[in-house]
Amino acid sequence: MLKTTHRIDQLFQQKEGNILSVYYTAGFPQLDDTVRIAEYLQQAGADLIEIGMPYSDPLADGPTIQDSSQRALDNGMSVKVLLEQLQGIRSTVDIPLILMGYLNPVIQYGVEKFCEQCQQIGIDALIIPDLPMRAYLDGYKELFESYGLYNIFLITPQTSEERIRLIDEHSHGFIYMVSSASVTGAKGNITKQQIAYFNRIQAMQLYHPQLIGFGISNQETFQQACQYAQGAIIGSAFIKVLSESKDLKKDIIGFVNSVTG
Repeated sequence: MLKTTHRIDQLFQQKEGNILSVYYTAGFPQLDDTVRIAEYLQQAGADLIEIGMPYSDPLADGPTIQDSSQRALDNGMSVKVLLEQLQGIRSTVDIPLILMGYLNPVIQYGVEKFCEQCQQIGIDALIIPDLPMRAYLDGYKELFESYGLYNIFLITPQTSEERIRLIDEHSHGFIYMVSSASVTGAKGNITKQQIAYFNRIQAMQLYHPQLIGFGISNQETFQQACQYAQGAIIGSAFIKVLSESKDLKKDIIGFVNSVTG
């Protein structure tokens, strides 16, 4: 059964806006950095952490995250290694943790074994962009829920109202609102076209809160996104900070503070 006091639900109950979720790739820049980065993000004030499971064919990812995935794979990262690294993370990190990645590595590892270990570790949710809704409902929903794992769905400007309503009906936690029909990556200011899309979603008055991702990179775009949703997700801009960092703790805390002000 799903926990009644799920960390993600508690977060959205306690904080109605300006929620910052930060994505990074497990095993990058160095194989053993995964837990350390999560600890520094919590210390810096991030509200939610998405840990990427690197994959050799990441369809939704732009060049920055693709490069970090390849480097993590080269470092020796895998689903097995990641789950081993995360054992005990709940002794130092208590904010919500999400694993984000593609379906194939999870299937290869063993879906039930994966879910069982996620529950043991204290993982709160999964984001699997290439898991179709019908496949989720038919083959995964019951299993995920039995291990207390929320499945987070993505919507884009091209997603029909009918499908958005269906996603809202079957969601837990929040809906990942992709800001544009493109791959991930830090971009410039939010466009009028994106704002029209955000307003359209707001007008639908969905039951679940939304976080906006793709193209959020700094305080300005974060604050803009937070006008239209409960918060936003930063990925590529943070990966860039990690790739250039000489002092992870200092640079992570500095980056988060620069975004949240």
